Amino acid sequence: MKHATNNFSRNNILGAGGSGEVYRGVLEDGVVIAVKCAKFGNTKSTEQVLNEVRILSQVNHRSLVRLLGCCVDLDQPLMVYEFIPNGTLADHLHGSLSPLSWHHRLSIAHQTAAGLAYLHFSAMPPIYHRDVKSTNILLDENLNAKVSDFGLSRLATPDLSHISTCAQGTLGYLDPEYFRNFQLTDKSDVYSFGVVLLELLTSQKAIDFTRAPDDINLRDYMQGLVQEDRIMEAVDPNIKSGATQLDLDSMKALGLLALSCLEEKRQNRPSMKEVAEEIEFIITLLSDCVDQMH
Repeated sequence: MKHATNNFSRNNILGAGGSGEVYRGVLEDGVVIAVKCAKFGNTKSTEQVLNEVRILSQVNHRSLVRLLGCCVDLDQPLMVYEFIPNGTLADHLHGSLSPLSWHHRLSIAHQTAAGLAYLHFSAMPPIYHRDVKSTNILLDENLNAKVSDFGLSRLATPDLSHISTCAQGTLGYLDPEYFRNFQLTDKSDVYSFGVVLLELLTSQKAIDFTRAPDDINLRDYMQGLVQEDRIMEAVDPNIKSGATQLDLDSMKALGLLALSCLEEKRQNRPSMKEVAEEIEFIITLLSDCVDQMH
């Protein structure tokens, strides 16, 4: 790994998070990889990298990053996963990378939802991601979404619903009910994903102190607009310009779906499987209508 990353050169850093730094590496056969390295001597960072290895070695889905290998017996455990070349969703929505078309955004929403639904319904035991956000959704060369960063993820063992887990996650994405009662369920990921849907729709950040004081939280801002039937005012102008009426209708439908994910009471939120099906339905309606026009 030292050889592949040029001795963990600072020039090869792809990103740094709570659980450690990620480096770009090239294997001898030319395969490009990403190497996550726990922070030296940091117990929490080491635990998160080991947790991520444990989770990723149990899953296999095209919308989740793929674990290629690991070295866990080191002072600084390493994990090696596939290199995803096109940055994060946040880079495209809020950063310097090219803006995404509406159809790409819908596709990214559906792929991410499908990956999370797989964790909740197909993994045994189910897995709760616990840190769904736009910086943890990577995009490949074809702008396909890959959910990453499983450092905080938990296996939903039978006793988990009775265990109080300290509420962890990211401000602006954290399920308020989980924050209040510390009981973790799949609906906490649904809440966080609802915020991601609002980001896809508006290109605005989950928390933004340049908005009015009551609107700093994106969810609060959008709920206020929905109550006044002004949801379309917040849609990113880049995707509104040149949009057909069908596109505009699908934007509104996605906004309303996002807000159903953000319901205060978790029992009122849809499951991740229902969310994925609803987005698929929106995409199918759009493509059917385009086909009929041609």
